[in-house]
Amino acid sequence: MEQLSIGTGTCLVERDGHTLVVTLNRPEAKNAFNPPMLVGMYRAWRLLDSDDELRCAVLTARGDTFCAGMDLKTGPSGGGTEADEIQALMKDVPNLHWQALLRDNRPLKPIVLAVEGYALAGGTEILQGTDIRVAAEDAVFGVTEVARGLYPMSGSTIRLRRQIPYCLAAEILLTGRHVTAQEALDWGLINRIVPKGKTLDEALAIAAQIGRNGPVAVKAVMKSLREHEECLAEADAMLRSDEVGWPVFATEDAREGMKAFKEKRPPEFKGK
Repeated sequence: MEQLSIGTGTCLVERDGHTLVVTLNRPEAKNAFNPPMLVGMYRAWRLLDSDDELRCAVLTARGDTFCAGMDLKTGPSGGGTEADEIQALMKDVPNLHWQALLRDNRPLKPIVLAVEGYALAGGTEILQGTDIRVAAEDAVFGVTEVARGLYPMSGSTIRLRRQIPYCLAAEILLTGRHVTAQEALDWGLINRIVPKGKTLDEALAIAAQIGRNGPVAVKAVMKSLREHEECLAEADAMLRSDEVGWPVFATEDAREGMKAFKEKRPPEFKGK
Protein backbone atom coordinates (compact mmCIF):
# COMPACT_ATOMS: atom_id res chain seq x y z
CA MET A 1 0.00 0.00 0.00
CA GLU A 2 1.07 3.58 -0.64
CA GLN A 3 0.97 5.80 2.44
CA LEU A 4 -0.44 9.26 1.75
CA SER A 5 0.78 12.48 3.35
CA ILE A 6 -2.75 13.62 4.27
CA GLY A 7 -2.73 11.15 7.15
CA THR A 8 -1.68 11.96 10.70
CA GLY A 9 0.05 10.02 13.45
CA THR A 10 -3.29 8.78 14.79
CA CYS A 11 -5.02 8.30 11.43
CA LEU A 12 -3.11 6.55 8.67
CA VAL A 13 -4.33 7.03 5.10
CA GLU A 14 -3.14 4.64 2.39
CA ARG A 15 -3.99 3.84 -1.22
CA ASP A 16 -4.39 0.23 -2.34
CA GLY A 17 -5.21 0.42 -6.06
CA HIS A 18 -8.71 1.90 -6.33
CA THR A 19 -9.27 1.58 -2.56
CA LEU A 20 -8.51 4.19 0.12
CA VAL A 21 -7.62 2.56 3.44
CA VAL A 22 -8.18 4.68 6.55
CA THR A 23 -6.73 3.25 9.77
CA LEU A 24 -7.35 4.59 13.27
CA ASN A 25 -3.92 4.41 14.87
CA ARG A 26 -4.15 5.11 18.57
CA PRO A 27 -4.30 1.60 20.05
CA GLU A 28 -2.75 2.67 23.35
CA ALA A 29 -5.87 4.81 23.94
CA LYS A 30 -8.34 2.27 22.46
CA ASN A 31 -8.42 4.41 19.29
CA ALA A 32 -10.43 7.11 21.02
CA PHE A 33 -10.94 10.07 18.72
CA ASN A 34 -8.52 12.96 19.17
CA PRO A 35 -8.04 16.08 17.02
CA PRO A 36 -5.30 14.74 14.69
CA MET A 37 -7.38 11.61 14.09
CA LEU A 38 -10.38 13.73 13.11
CA VAL A 39 -8.20 15.80 10.79
CA GLY A 40 -6.91 12.65 9.07
CA MET A 41 -10.39 11.22 8.60
CA TYR A 42 -11.77 14.52 7.30
CA ARG A 43 -9.00 14.76 4.70
CA ALA A 44 -9.46 11.12 3.72
CA TRP A 45 -13.20 11.45 3.03
CA ARG A 46 -12.70 14.61 1.00
CA LEU A 47 -9.98 12.89 -1.05
CA LEU A 48 -12.26 9.90 -1.60
CA ASP A 49 -14.87 12.22 -3.08
CA SER A 50 -12.49 14.23 -5.26
CA ASP A 51 -10.14 11.55 -6.67
CA ASP A 52 -11.76 9.73 -9.61
CA GLU A 53 -9.23 6.90 -9.34
CA LEU A 54 -10.55 6.02 -5.88
CA ARG A 55 -13.70 3.93 -6.02
CA CYS A 56 -14.17 2.76 -2.44
CA ALA A 57 -12.76 3.14 1.06
CA VAL A 58 -12.10 0.80 3.96
CA LEU A 59 -12.19 2.08 7.54
CA THR A 60 -10.30 -0.04 10.06
CA ALA A 61 -8.18 0.30 13.21
CA ARG A 62 -4.99 -1.01 14.75
CA GLY A 63 -5.03 -2.93 18.00
CA ASP A 64 -7.68 -5.05 19.69
CA THR A 65 -10.24 -2.24 20.04
CA PHE A 66 -11.80 -0.59 17.00
CA CYS A 67 -12.79 2.62 18.76
CA ALA A 68 -13.92 3.67 22.23
CA GLY A 69 -15.45 6.94 20.98
CA MET A 70 -14.36 10.46 21.88
CA ASP A 71 -11.42 10.81 24.23
CA LEU A 72 -13.24 11.95 27.37
CA LYS A 73 -9.95 12.99 28.98
CA THR A 74 -9.52 15.81 26.48
CA GLY A 75 -13.08 16.39 25.23
CA PRO A 76 -14.15 17.08 21.65
CA SER A 77 -11.58 19.81 20.98
CA GLY A 78 -8.58 17.96 22.40
CA GLY A 79 -5.95 19.49 24.56
CA GLY A 80 -2.58 21.25 24.39
CA THR A 81 -0.69 21.75 21.16
CA GLU A 82 -2.30 18.63 19.67
CA ALA A 83 -5.47 20.64 19.06
CA ASP A 84 -3.79 23.43 17.08
CA GLU A 85 -4.25 21.88 13.64
CA ILE A 86 -7.93 21.07 14.05
CA GLN A 87 -8.62 24.49 15.55
CA ALA A 88 -7.01 26.17 12.55
CA LEU A 89 -8.95 24.02 10.09
CA MET A 90 -12.23 24.61 11.93
CA LYS A 91 -12.02 28.30 11.15
CA ASP A 92 -12.66 27.30 7.54
CA VAL A 93 -14.61 24.09 8.22
CA PRO A 94 -16.73 24.54 11.36
CA ASN A 95 -18.24 21.06 11.08
CA LEU A 96 -14.94 19.29 10.38
CA HIS A 97 -15.47 16.87 13.27
CA TRP A 98 -18.93 15.87 11.98
CA GLN A 99 -17.56 15.33 8.49
CA ALA A 100 -14.75 13.23 9.92
CA LEU A 101 -17.25 11.09 11.85
CA LEU A 102 -19.45 10.66 8.74
CA ARG A 103 -22.37 12.58 10.21
CA ASP A 104 -22.22 15.41 7.65
CA ASN A 105 -21.16 15.47 3.99
CA ARG A 106 -20.66 11.74 3.58
CA PRO A 107 -18.69 10.74 0.46
CA LEU A 108 -20.59 9.64 -2.65
CA LYS A 109 -18.47 6.48 -2.73
CA PRO A 110 -18.90 3.35 -0.61
CA ILE A 111 -17.15 2.92 2.73
CA VAL A 112 -16.58 -0.62 4.03
CA LEU A 113 -16.05 -0.96 7.78
CA ALA A 114 -13.80 -3.55 9.44
CA VAL A 115 -14.37 -3.90 13.21
CA GLU A 116 -12.24 -5.91 15.63
CA GLY A 117 -13.02 -5.80 19.34
CA TYR A 118 -15.00 -3.00 20.95
CA ALA A 119 -16.76 -0.29 18.92
CA LEU A 120 -18.50 1.78 21.58
CA ALA A 121 -20.07 5.26 21.68
CA GLY A 122 -18.51 7.10 18.71
CA GLY A 123 -17.21 3.74 17.48
CA THR A 124 -20.79 2.62 16.82
CA GLU A 125 -21.88 6.10 15.78
CA ILE A 126 -19.34 6.27 12.92
CA LEU A 127 -20.42 2.77 11.92
CA GLN A 128 -23.82 4.18 10.97
CA GLY A 129 -22.18 6.43 8.37
CA THR A 130 -20.57 3.48 6.57
CA ASP A 131 -22.21 1.32 3.91
CA ILE A 132 -21.01 -2.28 4.31
CA ARG A 133 -19.89 -3.59 7.72
CA VAL A 134 -17.66 -6.54 8.57
CA ALA A 135 -17.12 -7.56 12.20
CA ALA A 136 -14.95 -10.08 13.99
CA GLU A 137 -16.49 -12.73 16.20
CA ASP A 138 -15.34 -10.81 19.27
CA ALA A 139 -16.73 -7.43 18.16
CA VAL A 140 -18.89 -5.55 20.65
CA PHE A 141 -21.07 -2.56 19.80
CA GLY A 142 -22.98 0.02 21.82
CA VAL A 143 -24.08 3.64 21.94
CA THR A 144 -23.10 4.13 25.56
CA GLU A 145 -23.34 7.90 26.00
CA VAL A 146 -26.29 7.78 28.43
CA ALA A 147 -24.18 5.74 30.85
CA ARG A 148 -21.88 8.79 31.09
CA GLY A 149 -24.73 11.27 31.30
CA LEU A 150 -24.05 12.34 27.71
CA TYR A 151 -26.00 12.54 24.44
CA PRO A 152 -24.95 10.76 21.20
CA MET A 153 -24.20 13.82 19.09
CA SER A 154 -23.03 11.96 15.97
CA GLY A 155 -26.58 11.18 14.88
CA SER A 156 -27.51 7.84 16.45
CA THR A 157 -30.94 9.00 17.64
CA ILE A 158 -31.77 9.70 14.00
CA ARG A 159 -29.85 7.07 12.03
CA LEU A 160 -30.02 4.01 14.24
CA ARG A 161 -33.83 3.87 14.21
CA ARG A 162 -33.72 4.03 10.39
CA GLN A 163 -31.18 1.22 10.08
CA ILE A 164 -32.65 -1.30 12.54
CA PRO A 165 -36.12 -1.73 14.08
CA TYR A 166 -37.22 1.16 16.30
CA CYS A 167 -37.57 -0.89 19.50
CA LEU A 168 -34.05 -2.29 19.13
CA ALA A 169 -32.63 1.17 18.47
CA ALA A 170 -34.45 2.47 21.54
CA GLU A 171 -33.04 -0.34 23.68
CA ILE A 172 -29.47 0.38 22.53
CA LEU A 173 -29.80 4.13 23.00
CA LEU A 174 -31.66 4.13 26.33
CA THR A 175 -29.87 1.32 28.16
CA GLY A 176 -26.37 1.92 26.80
CA ARG A 177 -25.85 -1.83 26.89
CA HIS A 178 -23.27 -3.72 24.87
CA VAL A 179 -24.38 -5.58 21.74
CA THR A 180 -22.58 -8.73 20.60
CA ALA A 181 -21.50 -9.31 17.02
CA GLN A 182 -24.14 -12.01 16.62
CA GLU A 183 -26.88 -9.68 17.89
CA ALA A 184 -25.67 -6.94 15.55
CA LEU A 185 -25.82 -9.38 12.63
CA ASP A 186 -29.27 -10.65 13.60
CA TRP A 187 -30.57 -7.08 13.90
CA GLY A 188 -29.11 -5.99 10.56
CA LEU A 189 -26.60 -3.55 12.01
CA ILE A 190 -23.68 -5.34 10.32
CA ASN A 191 -23.36 -7.43 7.14
CA ARG A 192 -21.22 -10.38 8.20
CA ILE A 193 -19.04 -11.92 10.91
CA VAL A 194 -15.57 -13.31 10.18
CA PRO A 195 -12.89 -14.89 12.39
CA LYS A 196 -10.89 -12.57 14.61
CA GLY A 197 -8.03 -10.94 12.72
CA LYS A 198 -9.68 -11.38 9.31
CA THR A 199 -11.92 -8.31 9.06
CA LEU A 200 -9.48 -6.17 7.08
CA ASP A 201 -8.89 -8.94 4.53
CA GLU A 202 -12.64 -9.36 4.08
CA ALA A 203 -13.26 -5.62 3.83
CA LEU A 204 -10.50 -5.21 1.24
CA ALA A 205 -11.99 -8.07 -0.79
CA ILE A 206 -15.39 -6.38 -0.77
CA ALA A 207 -13.82 -3.06 -1.73
CA ALA A 208 -11.95 -4.71 -4.60
CA GLN A 209 -15.18 -6.26 -5.86
CA ILE A 210 -16.84 -2.83 -5.82
CA GLY A 211 -13.78 -1.37 -7.54
CA ARG A 212 -14.19 -3.76 -10.47
CA ASN A 213 -17.70 -2.46 -11.15
CA GLY A 214 -18.57 0.58 -13.24
CA PRO A 215 -17.50 3.63 -11.20
CA VAL A 216 -20.14 5.91 -12.74
CA ALA A 217 -22.85 3.38 -11.93
CA VAL A 218 -21.57 2.86 -8.38
CA LYS A 219 -21.47 6.59 -7.74
CA ALA A 220 -25.03 6.97 -9.05
CA VAL A 221 -26.24 4.16 -6.77
CA MET A 222 -24.51 5.86 -3.84
CA LYS A 223 -26.12 9.20 -4.70
CA SER A 224 -29.54 7.55 -4.59
CA LEU A 225 -28.75 5.73 -1.34
CA ARG A 226 -27.55 8.98 0.26
CA GLU A 227 -30.28 11.32 -0.94
CA HIS A 228 -33.50 9.31 -1.28
CA GLU A 229 -34.56 8.73 2.30
CA GLU A 230 -37.36 6.44 3.47
CA CYS A 231 -39.47 9.46 4.35
CA LEU A 232 -40.01 10.23 0.65
CA ALA A 233 -43.20 8.91 -0.89
CA GLU A 234 -42.33 5.96 -3.13
CA ALA A 235 -43.57 7.67 -6.31
CA ASP A 236 -41.46 10.76 -5.61
CA ALA A 237 -38.43 8.65 -4.75
CA MET A 238 -38.80 6.69 -8.01
CA LEU A 239 -38.84 9.91 -10.04
CA ARG A 240 -35.68 11.11 -8.31
CA SER A 241 -34.07 7.72 -8.82
CA ASP A 242 -34.83 7.96 -12.54
CA GLU A 243 -33.13 11.37 -12.68
CA VAL A 244 -29.98 9.81 -11.22
CA GLY A 245 -30.13 6.54 -13.15
CA TRP A 246 -31.00 7.37 -16.76
CA PRO A 247 -27.81 9.38 -17.48
CA VAL A 248 -25.74 6.31 -16.54
CA PHE A 249 -27.01 4.49 -19.62
CA ALA A 250 -25.52 7.17 -21.89
CA THR A 251 -21.96 6.73 -20.55
CA GLU A 252 -18.98 5.03 -22.14
CA ASP A 253 -18.88 2.67 -19.17
CA ALA A 254 -22.43 1.47 -19.87
CA ARG A 255 -21.57 0.76 -23.50
CA GLU A 256 -18.37 -1.01 -22.44
CA GLY A 257 -20.21 -3.11 -19.87
CA MET A 258 -22.77 -4.34 -22.39
CA LYS A 259 -20.10 -4.93 -25.03
CA ALA A 260 -17.95 -6.92 -22.60
CA PHE A 261 -20.96 -9.04 -21.64
CA LYS A 262 -21.57 -9.83 -25.30
CA GLU A 263 -17.90 -10.67 -25.86
CA LYS A 264 -17.72 -12.75 -22.67
CA ARG A 265 -14.80 -10.81 -21.17
CA PRO A 266 -14.23 -8.62 -18.11
CA PRO A 267 -15.19 -4.97 -18.78
CA GLU A 268 -12.56 -2.25 -18.81
CA PHE A 269 -14.28 0.69 -17.15
CA LYS A 270 -12.82 4.19 -17.42
CA GLY A 271 -15.26 6.09 -15.23
CA LYS A 272 -16.71 8.00 -18.19
